[in-house]
Amino acid sequence: MQGRLQPRQILLPTVRRLEAVGSRAWPAASVHYDGVWAIRLTNGHPAKRLNSVNPLDPVDHGNMLERIERAAQRFAANDRPLTFRMSPLASPQLTEHFDAQGWSRFGESLVMQAELSEERLAAAAPLLPVQEMDGFISAAIKIGNVEPAIRPGLSAVISSIQPERGLFVLEDEGLPVSTAICVRDGDLSGVFEVATDERVRGQGHARRLLLSALKWAQQGGAKRAWLQVEAANTSALRLYETLGFSEVYRYHYRQPPKD
Repeated sequence: MQGRLQPRQILLPTVRRLEAVGSRAWPAASVHYDGVWAIRLTNGHPAKRLNSVNPLDPVDHGNMLERIERAAQRFAANDRPLTFRMSPLASPQLTEHFDAQGWSRFGESLVMQAELSEERLAAAAPLLPVQEMDGFISAAIKIGNVEPAIRPGLSAVISSIQPERGLFVLEDEGLPVSTAICVRDGDLSGVFEVATDERVRGQGHARRLLLSALKWAQQGGAKRAWLQVEAANTSALRLYETLGFSEVYRYHYRQPPKD
């Protein structure tokens, strides 16, 4: 599957736009720029996307060692491990440095997108977003997608989303079985935190929920949808492919060797 999903060509303007809407759709508590390295930190939530250095220009690698050290100090002050998120916008020289210094590489993920056509969404059942954020988070906790301890942090992240958001919960016999967040930003709509209770997986709940969320996005003016998924999550990749999503680019994380 990995070879089949490889894109023919990575277009950096497309990557830049998806990286920008991704940052707006899943905002960190604080963002500091060192050159065009975006240093994202969020004390209330452990997600790597919210706690990582994101290089945003392939030619921005000047004073590399000093800047890595400055980033390390910020992460240490926030009790977070220094983590770089490496997309196609990261400098190759930075990658070479990490390789030479023995930094670990992990968490490879795909960014995928799909056109929101009427034909593709014809089977979508009407489902309105949940109005109460607490109700959505309670459902996500109940199906096992969110640890209760990070409830305040997740609440802060969702509350900080500036584009229009939809919080979706699919129920079966009155109980939540699948959840997702859809963030509409102009003609693009991102899908986050897609999860299904492991006790009822394989029954089509995630597909039904995603079709409904994407229909909501389309009706609000979105032309394309995008999402991020770990490369190792083969079941999710199969689902997204059947919904018309295809790979645009990949990213991964790097951390320095432990002392």
